[in-house]
Amino acid sequence: MSAPLEDITVVDLSRALAGPHAAMMLGDMGARVIKVESPGSGDDTRGWGPPFVGPEDDPVSTYYLSANRNKESITLDLKSDDGRDVLTRLVRASDVLVENFRPGVLDRLGFTVERLHELNPRLVVLSISGFGHDGPQGGRAGYDQIAQGEAGLMSVTGPDADTPQRVGVPIGDLLAGMYGAYGVVAALHERDRTGRGRVVRTSLLAAVVGAHAFHGSAYTVAGHVGRAQGNHHPSLSPYGLFHCKDGDIQVACGSESLWVKLARAFDIDPAAPGMSTNRERTVNRDQVTATLNAAFADHPLDELLPRLASLGIPAGEVRTIDRVYDWDQTRSQGLVIEVDHPVLGPIELPGPPIRFDDNGYAGGRAEHLPPPTLGQHDESIRNWLDELG
Repeated sequence: MSAPLEDITVVDLSRALAGPHAAMMLGDMGARVIKVESPGSGDDTRGWGPPFVGPEDDPVSTYYLSANRNKESITLDLKSDDGRDVLTRLVRASDVLVENFRPGVLDRLGFTVERLHELNPRLVVLSISGFGHDGPQGGRAGYDQIAQGEAGLMSVTGPDADTPQRVGVPIGDLLAGMYGAYGVVAALHERDRTGRGRVVRTSLLAAVVGAHAFHGSAYTVAGHVGRAQGNHHPSLSPYGLFHCKDGDIQVACGSESLWVKLARAFDIDPAAPGMSTNRERTVNRDQVTATLNAAFADHPLDELLPRLASLGIPAGEVRTIDRVYDWDQTRSQGLVIEVDHPVLGPIELPGPPIRFDDNGYAGGRAEHLPPPTLGQHDESIRNWLDELG
């Protein structure tokens, strides 16, 4: 089977997470991704940990492993003549360039957008920044947790309005990478019509604001400022985390009919004062939560989940990370892959979240490449460039 992007070559100048995640997504779909790293140190995330794995004299960061599958690595000093020469040849030979330098850095290295398109008019450039490439704060450095706070996400996350909380994964970085890869694919499609590449820009700020969903329109249309609601939905009830005999259970009633089924199954009057409509239940969320906690108190999780499923009530447990990756449903979806790492040997990694219906592969390729060691492909990439002339 052919992979969707198997005819695309990507130069990945990015480091940390947002850019590498975007490039990895393109690699998952079959693109050849050439990761350019600084000699000696490489991508910053090679030193991020613990946890580290492997030999003590050559430890491997699991953080780095998470964002760099399906890539090759070449080391270049972009301040040297040789480094700039090799990058020039890579630009000429590639379809996409990914970078997440602070605005202006690539220009100072001699690779302005104009220069890149002089070298290769068909080149699609993905540029990811912290807060945007222009505007009054366009030059700010971007780090995920800072962006989560500045972009409002922390104000709607946490147990209450007085306790802002970051999301437990670097969601701003990840979303910026996803939006970036999405923009690249759109620009490649456009290039088929126009014959020219263009610059795709996104930022951590843009990515988080783009994920505000109903919180955004609640303010822009109704002037309502959303606040953290803990583990309960601000517009639906019951919809959130509840307690049962031996743990926690999540229940989502997205319609009145589901609420009636749930209430009657546990001897609750669905039309009781304060609970007869979703609007009332949302206003009186504490009352609804207390009522369901009491109804679930004597039921263990392994009894409660099948009972709710039989009623058609969406529900689920709260799994720890280990139980997610050991779950047969996770593995059935290709979300765990095995690669042969040059230092660690056979290892399992989280897999691509997309599958295509004409094959059983995780992502768009039949075999996945392990995250490369630093400079692993120095010689082979230079030889390839020499063959191109």
